[in-house]
Amino acid sequence: MSSPIPSAPRRPNIVTLVSISAAGALSMNIFLPSLPAMARDFGVEYSFMQLSVSAFLGVSAILQLLCGPISDRFGRRPVVLGSFAIFLLATAGALMAPNAGWFMVFRLIQAVITTGFVISRAVVRDIVPAEQAASMIGYVTMGMSLVPMVAPTLGGMLDETLGWRASFIAMGLAGMTVMTLCAFDLNETARGGGVPLRQQIATYPILARSQRFWGYALTATLSAGSFYAYLGGAPFVGQVILHLSPAEVGYWFAGPSIGYALGNYLSARFSTRIGMNRMILAGALICSVFLAVALVIDLMGGLTPLIFFGSVGFMGLGNGMLLPNANAGMMSVRPELAGTASGLGGALAVAGGAGLAALAGALLHDDTGAAPLLVIMAVSAVASIAFILWVMIRERQVIKRG
Repeated sequence: MSSPIPSAPRRPNIVTLVSISAAGALSMNIFLPSLPAMARDFGVEYSFMQLSVSAFLGVSAILQLLCGPISDRFGRRPVVLGSFAIFLLATAGALMAPNAGWFMVFRLIQAVITTGFVISRAVVRDIVPAEQAASMIGYVTMGMSLVPMVAPTLGGMLDETLGWRASFIAMGLAGMTVMTLCAFDLNETARGGGVPLRQQIATYPILARSQRFWGYALTATLSAGSFYAYLGGAPFVGQVILHLSPAEVGYWFAGPSIGYALGNYLSARFSTRIGMNRMILAGALICSVFLAVALVIDLMGGLTPLIFFGSVGFMGLGNGMLLPNANAGMMSVRPELAGTASGLGGALAVAGGAGLAALAGALLHDDTGAAPLLVIMAVSAVASIAFILWVMIRERQVIKRG
């Protein structure tokens, strides 16, 4: 009697994929309104406390670079479950930290949670063909984008009522919930049990020599860099320059998240019809125009919370249109190395964002206004236009020769 043919593993529910990314977004956003209060509580300068954003992103970049190849070799599931276990231990350490130094150590270890950004995209590429990946990534990130909309508001309220540590308790509870969900629903999706590391290394030069990969990766890096710079500088601008309370800063943080959710919805609905490159270019143009307008208004002395956070809301819209398509483009270069491509692209984006966030934190002072932050964001957005045009021109040249 012949043995039954094993069935293919069940695909993870989209709620699971959204939750994996959402946990990383929560850890980056919920405590942002508390940064000034945390600096006062630990007796350190704001610039040191801001490292919990910029240095967190720097460590995240390294981890995302590593987790892609590791997940291609050993599978998506063990990487996700292991990352969440480490995150929960680091969260407990951050809550019990006796001083700013120990807090920063555990905060940087918490960055392991951001591997979920890479793995969720790689799982999408595992289970759907390239032409559908941008659309599905759009739906996943649209759901995830609801977290940055709610998290700073929740964090600001928790800070004013229970203190900044309440935000880290919320992180731990969320991490435990998502880890449990993954344990039950996240089946392995890596093809054939994973690509051996030796085989990955042998194919790296192909990925590294691809103009398409670098064009998409640098476009995403610069566009996302605008947002990460915003994360590093917005709490200071909101409370010190615009004189908002932590809770008010949290409310205004909903603007970029609403824009990002809408942009991801547009990506999910229209990327297949319009094409990845055109969606990316449109998103880059939207980011650039509105950030440039906000900068001009600030230089004229007319910056208000509505103008500042409103312009960043349109930046979120542009990023929502750009990033799912750029990520799908990166992973389409070598589909069998989707995790590696996603990890390398994510690492570049986060590393660039970490540098820009640190630069914003260093340049912002009471007498500078919001101009340094807006300059960084606007220049980064404009530069992203150049790289997607580079991809489009190169593809036209290939078509003409072909």
